[in-house]
Amino acid sequence: MKTLIITGASAGIGLATARRFAASGWAVTNISRRPCPLEGVNHLRGDLSAPGFLDALRKPLSVALQGADAVALIHNASRLLNDSAADTSSEQLRAVFEVNLVAVNALNRLAIAWMPSGSAILYVGSTLAEKAVPNSYSYVVSKHALVGMMRATCQDLVGRGIHTACICPGFTDTEMLRAHVPAQAMPSVAGMSAYGRLIEPEEIAETLFWAAVNPVINGAVLHANLGQVER
Repeated sequence: MKTLIITGASAGIGLATARRFAASGWAVTNISRRPCPLEGVNHLRGDLSAPGFLDALRKPLSVALQGADAVALIHNASRLLNDSAADTSSEQLRAVFEVNLVAVNALNRLAIAWMPSGSAILYVGSTLAEKAVPNSYSYVVSKHALVGMMRATCQDLVGRGIHTACICPGFTDTEMLRAHVPAQAMPSVAGMSAYGRLIEPEEIAETLFWAAVNPVINGAVLHANLGQVER
């Protein structure tokens, strides 16, 4: 049995990704505060912002991983704030890093020991993993760091048969985007792709599925943004 472990599959890209893997016969385990609405998904309630979130999940996660023919670990959940370098406190920065980086590291540390050759660790980054815009300070910093974590993971797992990649979506039609961008600004945001529209979560899900089964991209950063228009 092939197994997907994913964070944040209650909505958006995570939900679309869980659906895509399940449709191909993968066993799916989701970690998030809200349950994944898909039938058959093994939901483990966990708050990635809590430093000890993994303590209660260690045993059920080990059960989900045990005996898998291949594992795809997808770090999808993240936190996005409207903040600035001029006024973001260290406490706010730590809170974002807890979800976007520290929880990722904790899950890697647990899962790698169970992952056979043919497995994958995929990081969901962002266009903002390699560029920046105003008022997304902590998110930009954490996503840049996520790329570094992916590359370091690639090097540290040489010879294990586990490949890594960071998939960087452009502006995708999700709850998080709509909470961050005012409705009146959404047409302008959609116009920032060469196709003049937002990306559908299912398009990123398909990209993640492809990345999970193609080890040739080991260590790569893949931009899935419909062609970002630079202005």
